[in-house]
Amino acid sequence: MIDLHTHSLLSDGVLLPSELVRRAEVKGYQYWAITDHADVSNLDHIVPRIVLAAREINAHWHIKVIPGIELTHVPPETIADLVAKARELGARLIVVHGETIAEPVPPGTNRAAIEAGVNILAHPGLITMDEVHRAAEKGVFLEITSRKGHSLTNGHVVRLAQKAKAGLVLNSDTHTPEDIVSLDQRARIVEGAGLNKEALQKMDESAIRLFTRLLGNL
Repeated sequence: MIDLHTHSLLSDGVLLPSELVRRAEVKGYQYWAITDHADVSNLDHIVPRIVLAAREINAHWHIKVIPGIELTHVPPETIADLVAKARELGARLIVVHGETIAEPVPPGTNRAAIEAGVNILAHPGLITMDEVHRAAEKGVFLEITSRKGHSLTNGHVVRLAQKAKAGLVLNSDTHTPEDIVSLDQRARIVEGAGLNKEALQKMDESAIRLFTRLLGNL
């Protein structure tokens, strides 16, 4: 199993990176991303620490970890610069906190994230068809999620992504141990969004290819 959107106590999660990953490994995950929340105020503090944790875990455990970041509630005009800065600091996976209907995310965030070429647009809410087509063109994955509130638009995201042939990824947006979803839970979430187990397998295979390409020789 793979999850590319999770949080440790470096932002608003409750676990150290090592405990977060260990709990995921016990649940059967082979691939994991730590993507703590960041804006201009803490980006340079968080990314190097996630990179350090990922290197140590990858050197000693079977589960593999990719260091990432989730740019969250930032002005859309700043997203491209923050993406570039995060990559300079060592973030291999860039997630942007999309326009979920559960939070007052600045309008224009979805479009700015896609144009900046992020890897994943998290919980993009009522994303438009034009934006989904552009995500397909740019190779940006759109997230369906198990997270309460954010998951309300999973079906909308899936429907538009299928029409535009945009990439989809299933993530948990984990903040606590209870958020780490099991294999059976993942299958039910996907089914609830209008997909089947074969679609979940294809999503995971695409996510693993992305993970492997971005992780490189960390």
